[in-house]
Amino acid sequence: MKVLLIGSGGREDALAWALARSPRLELLRCAPGNAGMATRGECVDLGAEDVGALVEHARLERYDLVVVGPEAPLVGGIADRLEDAGIPVCGPRASAARLEGSKVFAKELMARHGIPTASFRVFEDAAAARAFLRSSAADYPLVVKADGLASGKGVILCDDAEQALRAASDMLEGRRFGAAGARIVVEQRLVGREVSFFVLSDGAHFVELATCQDYKRALDGDRGLNTGGMGAYSPSAFIDEPCRREIVQRIVEPTLRGLAREGTPFSGVLFVGLMLTSHGPRVLEFNARFGDPETQALVPRLDGDWLELLHRAATGRLAGSSPQWKSESTVCVVMTARGYPGASDQGQPITGCDAAAALGDVVVYHAGTRRRGADLCTSAGRVLGVTGIGRDLAAARERAYEAVARIHWDGEHHRHDIALDAVERLAQGVNP
Repeated sequence: MKVLLIGSGGREDALAWALARSPRLELLRCAPGNAGMATRGECVDLGAEDVGALVEHARLERYDLVVVGPEAPLVGGIADRLEDAGIPVCGPRASAARLEGSKVFAKELMARHGIPTASFRVFEDAAAARAFLRSSAADYPLVVKADGLASGKGVILCDDAEQALRAASDMLEGRRFGAAGARIVVEQRLVGREVSFFVLSDGAHFVELATCQDYKRALDGDRGLNTGGMGAYSPSAFIDEPCRREIVQRIVEPTLRGLAREGTPFSGVLFVGLMLTSHGPRVLEFNARFGDPETQALVPRLDGDWLELLHRAATGRLAGSSPQWKSESTVCVVMTARGYPGASDQGQPITGCDAAAALGDVVVYHAGTRRRGADLCTSAGRVLGVTGIGRDLAAARERAYEAVARIHWDGEHHRHDIALDAVERLAQGVNP
């Protein structure tokens, strides 16, 4: 099979690693790719958001499958155009990708279909938003969210009215996030344990993928600024069987059924960000693609062929599929450049990746890397995702950090407590 993989981050390198292991793969091209992806396939100099050029390239090359990593091209309609050209694509059409592209659309869909989530209000007018936020109806603490895509920065946690008023004004009047903040969602702040749940759908049927847990804060102990993700592990130590059934029956099934009934069936990966509250799981957000860095922990655990599974989803053939997962656990530690999640230091030479991989039961995924001559250098804030594989979470975590210790560059930063809470929970005999 000829496959085009769109994207250039750690998630996409993990998918490239998975696809490259398939016996059915004949050719893998990555657009635009990164230094790691260049070792797993051919890189094509086309940007992930250049939808027109990507569709024309795919049409000329007649790929058997296109896998879309990031959200922007999906929201921009790349799946529509590829399907119209007769090219199978793993990713939803733009109408269904609105689950991620518009928080208002997602919240209103959940309200229509009784899907558990935080209570919310929608505002376009700054004066109306101010009036609500100053009123007794505003239940603090709460969250102010930009409606559209904002590169993961459009969610502001507000403890009081002053913070909420500033966030709403910045979005609606200051256009802090441009058109993405022309509408805002003000919602109740949920309290509990955040988890990630993935399913793969072909528009009519779906299969569950392995559970994951990620870590957003930059510093140990869940302190510091929010980031795109500082690490992840699989399987989650906090989703037990009753919880899993509730997520599927009360959230996944009604979401997919509701989209289909409204004429926008969802095909591709549905990522449900959840808060496990004292009243049960509640939806924080939907994403219309694989998560990052959850994918870096997820892909080594499939006991099967990722290419076959994704192709079945893209061609409407998931009925009867039942993915099997290895008993081993995985832990991914994200290594970042100095300054991340703010402006990051780039161009620093990286050493030790080969030594880390040589340990065995380790995969080093590239996110922000490039080649400068013979040197591997940093090129973005999140640089590498180092995944350890072990018989249990404790062993996987030990292997991941052993590998991380072999990799160096000036200004490198990582958290030291990825999956530690899960390991301690399991050591106390609390099983998911």
